Amino acid sequence: MTDSDLTALDSTAVQESLRLLRVAREADWNRPSTCAGWTLRDLVAHMTAQHHGFAAAARGAGADRTYWIGPDLGRDPFRIYEESVRHVLAAFAEEGVTERGFTLPELGGTFTGRLAVGFHLLDYAVHSWDVATTLGIGLDLPRPVVDAALEVARRVPKDPEHRGPGAAFAPVLPTPEEASPLDEMLALLGRSPR
Repeated sequence: MTDSDLTALDSTAVQESLRLLRVAREADWNRPSTCAGWTLRDLVAHMTAQHHGFAAAARGAGADRTYWIGPDLGRDPFRIYEESVRHVLAAFAEEGVTERGFTLPELGGTFTGRLAVGFHLLDYAVHSWDVATTLGIGLDLPRPVVDAALEVARRVPKDPEHRGPGAAFAPVLPTPEEASPLDEMLALLGRSPR
């Protein structure tokens, strides 16, 4: 897969999150999300912060933790989220982005841009599922997006140091042999496809 293919797949996953959130109504923002203890508003604040953080990392400022703080989404959470989408997609569209070093404090280091864009792709494939499930609407991720995100999910460390409370990922759930690529990806990140 070329670098431009990777950034295009990431953009597709991010655009899907935007499509899903476009239908959210005022009462939906307080719904419990698939992320324990978070409402849809909390989840979207996290997603917004991740966009700003990854955009900062793409431009060499990822070590500044202020970029990674979830904003107050105010009275128009969709507009705030939409702005963060424009920000990260513009940063990822810059020439040579996959060749840069990305400092990602939550993951404890600096990674190649290609790997960092892969992390972001996985994050937005999964968070799009979170949003779709929370809102009770269908997810529309093309198979190439799911396949690319699954490849990243398979490389996420599975040891307890990287999984569970306080870690970026929940423990891996069992994956049935007949699981779809999407279901396998979700289970690898500790989400039950059911």
